[in-house]
Amino acid sequence: MFDRSGAPVDRALLQALTYSISYAGPDARDTYSEGSIGLGHTMLRTTRESFLERMPAGLDGRLWITADARIDCREELRRELEKADSNRRPPATDSELISHAYAVWGEECVRHLRGDFAFAIWDARRKTLFCARDHFGVKPFYYAEIGNIFLFTNVLNCVHAHPGISDSLNDAAIGDFLLFGLNCDLSTTTFRDIQRLPPAHCLSVSVEGVRIFRYWSAPTSGAIRYRHADEYVEHFQNLIQSAVADRLRVDRAGILLSGGLDSGSIAATAREISSSPSSAVELRAYTNVYKPLASDSEGLLARQVADFLHIPIQFMQVEELKPFERWSDPEISSPEPDDDPLFAAMFDQFRVIAADCRVVLCGEGADNLMHFEMMPYTKQLIRRREVRRLVREVPRYLGQRRSIWPGVRRRFKGLFGKDPTAPIFPRWLAPEFARVLGLNSRWREWSELPEVRPHPIRPKAHISMSIPQWARMFEQGHPGATHYAVEVRYPFLDLRIVDFLLALPPFPFCFEKRLLRDAMAGRLPEACRVRPKTPLYDDPLVESVRNPKATEWLDQVQWNSDMERYVNQSALAPIHEKCDSQQISLDLRPMCLNFWLQSARGVRYNLRAEVRNA
Repeated sequence: MFDRSGAPVDRALLQALTYSISYAGPDARDTYSEGSIGLGHTMLRTTRESFLERMPAGLDGRLWITADARIDCREELRRELEKADSNRRPPATDSELISHAYAVWGEECVRHLRGDFAFAIWDARRKTLFCARDHFGVKPFYYAEIGNIFLFTNVLNCVHAHPGISDSLNDAAIGDFLLFGLNCDLSTTTFRDIQRLPPAHCLSVSVEGVRIFRYWSAPTSGAIRYRHADEYVEHFQNLIQSAVADRLRVDRAGILLSGGLDSGSIAATAREISSSPSSAVELRAYTNVYKPLASDSEGLLARQVADFLHIPIQFMQVEELKPFERWSDPEISSPEPDDDPLFAAMFDQFRVIAADCRVVLCGEGADNLMHFEMMPYTKQLIRRREVRRLVREVPRYLGQRRSIWPGVRRRFKGLFGKDPTAPIFPRWLAPEFARVLGLNSRWREWSELPEVRPHPIRPKAHISMSIPQWARMFEQGHPGATHYAVEVRYPFLDLRIVDFLLALPPFPFCFEKRLLRDAMAGRLPEACRVRPKTPLYDDPLVESVRNPKATEWLDQVQWNSDMERYVNQSALAPIHEKCDSQQISLDLRPMCLNFWLQSARGVRYNLRAEVRNA
């Protein structure tokens, strides 16, 4: 909390708000306040170095930091700090690294930081609060301005519990949720009074006001060209080794393991690192099994990978899939609306993981970064008159592709008609609500990736790294939302890997993930290594709502009074008559919003009471 008028902060309120998020950091709790600044921290120890950490922490009598952070490339950063200031003692913890970086480079420190972080530094000399969020938004950062008071946190419910924050909703965010299942504006939240610091942005607060600026964008100009294919594979192997190692500074870690290539690659790399005496890590794997689906073979394939790597595996059974089960339970409430009616299963999975470990690795990111596009690459070869490469690679690509007709058909449909499987604009939106917010235009704007193509040969891969689904996924898996002391880490989103993969020639390395498959030769069972991308044949949600017995209770649902502004309830069609999964998901969103509104009011009341009594 920072009162820009210079008035002293309310220490009792600071302590109460800090106490209210102890579930997200159960290992220690402390506050610091001096005049108009107050910092609170609840500690979640997820690295070996974090056992030396205490926050809020001071440096040189003028800087104070509170951070939710894990810094990569630590030795490289230490060398940079020593080069800039040889008299500076070597920092030991991640928060100390950030503080020392700010002491040396000021606001430019974020350009030297790698990893997952959300932090705030109080600069007593400049009377300025400097805040930053990591490149992809793995760590959340929310803030609000209540008169002269600037309030920030990494747990949305904490800001929401402040007595000065109203319950007023952000209609634009509600409209986005009903159309797309999430708020597409990365600078706002579902609540009108609470803002979100977008990924790769900094924020500076002083008596003059609040200043926000972007410090990073995914690269567009890199071009890595080696003479031999083996050099690409070796370089990538080194990068993924470093990325996983930086995320395994723990004694025990989990892996979200499917039967696919991406999570299998993370597991194989983690197994090799954990075998080293200097960095021994106890590993275990976790796999979701949708037992009611006969087509779900993920458990069998994940078992093959785990056995091959000698990693113990635990199957998390999702047996009885009942939509909206336990949504009224305050222990599993979501800070913002969630469009998954099977929402309760996520909390069950985190509960299982939390019983074993504090850190779990996830294979998300590879699909986006290695998305294959041949046409932009071909056009660039023509523009640059790289005739030899063009003549060599285009025939090789056509020879390796199973058939050109699927691509031809997609282009034909794109030119002469709309995709018949795409969901239609919902008729159940309240007409006045849709008109005022221009939701028809919003629907067209966000139904596909933006047309802006900043990357010359990897446009879709590049654009997909900045879509709002990333930050939403990270925030949903954060301890502040799950209520479990588990931190999810994403090695494929390591900046070293991102820079490398966006600089590769797409063919042959991104075609069917050739680079990743070659890098895992002999390190994964062949059934996994050569397996094509295979989604579930059946959708668990579709199967559950197609069953009339599972949805007959929907007719008795009590609608929240606020829903009349957003949805014309008489226009809602019976859910079980829908067949297409995208349309089912769209038509269930009014129900998701309704349940969230009902539960959010109760959670708000409980948090307010907790803050008052803490």
